[in-house]
Amino acid sequence: MKKIRRRKRHILNIMLTFWLTLAGVILVGTAGILVYRVVVGQEDAEEFSPLKFTEVVSHIFTEKIPEEKEAEALGESGSGGGRYGEVLSDEEYMKDHNIYAKQTASEEEVTISFGGDILFDPNYSVMAKLLQRGNGIYDSIGAELLEEMKSADILMLNNEFPYSDKGTPIPEKQFTFRAKPESVSLLGDMGVDIVSLANNHAYDYGEAALLDTLDILTEAGMPYVGAGRNLEEAAKPVYFIANDIKIAIVSATQIERLDNPDTKGATDVSAGVFRCLHPDKLLEVIRETKENSDFVIVYIHWGTENVEQPDWLQLDQAPKIVEAGADLIIGGHPHCLQPIQYIDGVPVVYSLGNFWFNSKQVDTCLVKAAIDENGLKSLQFIPALQKDSKTVLLEGGEKERVLSYMRAISPGVNFDSDGYIN
Repeated sequence: MKKIRRRKRHILNIMLTFWLTLAGVILVGTAGILVYRVVVGQEDAEEFSPLKFTEVVSHIFTEKIPEEKEAEALGESGSGGGRYGEVLSDEEYMKDHNIYAKQTASEEEVTISFGGDILFDPNYSVMAKLLQRGNGIYDSIGAELLEEMKSADILMLNNEFPYSDKGTPIPEKQFTFRAKPESVSLLGDMGVDIVSLANNHAYDYGEAALLDTLDILTEAGMPYVGAGRNLEEAAKPVYFIANDIKIAIVSATQIERLDNPDTKGATDVSAGVFRCLHPDKLLEVIRETKENSDFVIVYIHWGTENVEQPDWLQLDQAPKIVEAGADLIIGGHPHCLQPIQYIDGVPVVYSLGNFWFNSKQVDTCLVKAAIDENGLKSLQFIPALQKDSKTVLLEGGEKERVLSYMRAISPGVNFDSDGYIN
């Protein structure tokens, strides 16, 4: 009897194993068909086969998830992806060192566009007109120009005012500017990725308003250079990593050209702008920045207002900035266009002019740099016009007029019909 019972249990175990195995095969096969239909499509799934099932499983486990694809586009696939993969995987390190990751329209290059002064003070014409028109930035920047601005991987402008409801205007200063804190949203509408605060109006309402500005820009997620709570912060570059290229931006101001200016320079213990009337600190920062980045841009506030030619201090400092390690110099403050010059192969754009600053009719521009793994790939001057508190892109004869002017004041520099410089 015991032998019979053992034999029956043995048979039952074999049958149970068989049916469990069969059920498992059916479940796996059904799941495979469903997955295959989702991944490959209904029609191909009708011809499902074990070989195709194997391909589907392989496809699922080898296809990158969206986050991995984004990281790869930034030159990152974990700590081993690209030269800066480890940096990009450490959010705390990036925050502490002013490093930002950027996706680009092309895997071959990074495009950076630069414009001049902007003003959001509602007591002055450009912002007053914007509020009157009632359609935000879209009636104040032409549609074609706005498209050009937003097409850049990185767009930089000069923020020539504080954002604050605090402070009092500097006594006896002829023009003092201050914008409502909520107007910071206009930067996003314009496609701006970074602003400079190194200018002669960031301190117009004193330290309280400047500190407010730093907080408001930070809360808006807007990187800034050229001012800070102390000199260390004011002098600190901002870095962008894109396509495994690390691009640094340093910003400083010579204005006002006094030892005790209205616009206070930052010190070790007080807030202000990064001043470079005496350039030793600026040159030191450039040299240090060059050692840990691939491409260094210096965005500098200098020159004499409404004078088309560079003054002696611009001409004195430009070669020193190049020698320290700058790969591109972009200037502003004169409120008009100035020449473009090359010093030891490095382009110096002496003044971008106003961008969207007042109601005067003045020629202006964007300057667009394309950077790849070998350095500066191309530089383009894009003519624009500020008129009636609106800035628009120029085309046709008006575009050629501005390009001809730039050729005339920039001896030895060639501009083609599209504004590309060689």
